[in-house]
Amino acid sequence: MRKNVKLTALAATATALALGLTACGSSSDPSSAKADGGKADESKPLVIAASPSPHADVLNFVKDKLAAKEGLKLEVKEFTDYVLPNTATEQGQVDGNYFQHKPYLDDFNKKNSTHVVPVVNVHLEPLGLYSKKIKAIGDIKAGQTIAVPNDTTNEGRALQLLAANNLITLKQGVGTTAKLSDITDKKGLEFKELEAATVPRALNDVDAAIINGNYALEAKLSPAKDALILEKAEGNPYANFLAVKDGNQNDPRIQKLAKLLNSDDVKKFIEEKYQGSVIPAFGAPAAS
Repeated sequence: MRKNVKLTALAATATALALGLTACGSSSDPSSAKADGGKADESKPLVIAASPSPHADVLNFVKDKLAAKEGLKLEVKEFTDYVLPNTATEQGQVDGNYFQHKPYLDDFNKKNSTHVVPVVNVHLEPLGLYSKKIKAIGDIKAGQTIAVPNDTTNEGRALQLLAANNLITLKQGVGTTAKLSDITDKKGLEFKELEAATVPRALNDVDAAIINGNYALEAKLSPAKDALILEKAEGNPYANFLAVKDGNQNDPRIQKLAKLLNSDDVKKFIEEKYQGSVIPAFGAPAAS
């Protein structure tokens, strides 16, 4: 009798597991659409992960002003870090994201074995050097401390900005993945590595800080007015784009959103709202 009870329990457990696995792999899961050949349900809302500003601002403009005309139901899910939007996209918890540039995505995919790909460029946020203690770049002196983002690509980007303005010297040939160890001449400066989202909060504790454009905006800083130095837009590889898990690029809802994000209406919105602190980066689809 005990054997029969055990067997019955095991069978029930196996059935429950099978049902659970079936549910996880159903065609309603965005991450399974590629594998089972199913098509996305266009009647369902398109859920996009985004940094609060300017990304979510742009998406909410599309949601409120443009989406209905294209028959698109858009939901915006805000994240305040640079990791969860990609993992949520990979796992199918959201349909895509809009928060990052290509060097960051390449590094993220490599380190995390994820399969997130760009769809279309939208805007550029120039990286800048800010300070509450220093009024001009010429006032930066040996012994002062500069905070920089600690993720691979944004730290390299920050160091390149400092090198371009003769505040440090880097090894020849190092690119966007430059590290503190690649500095050949610090010119007496000290550096503090922090998570990108926390850098603005460190402005009172350091002499200056390199801050990503979206986090500068959230901190009520104007890149165009407040930055001591700012990245140049011309030839800049750091355009932010709409991204999805590989295989979902042709989801009709994604295609509608991509079209709207590259519309004249969005271009005008970005230019008028951000006054040069965020720059439209429309053009050909982002390189895969």
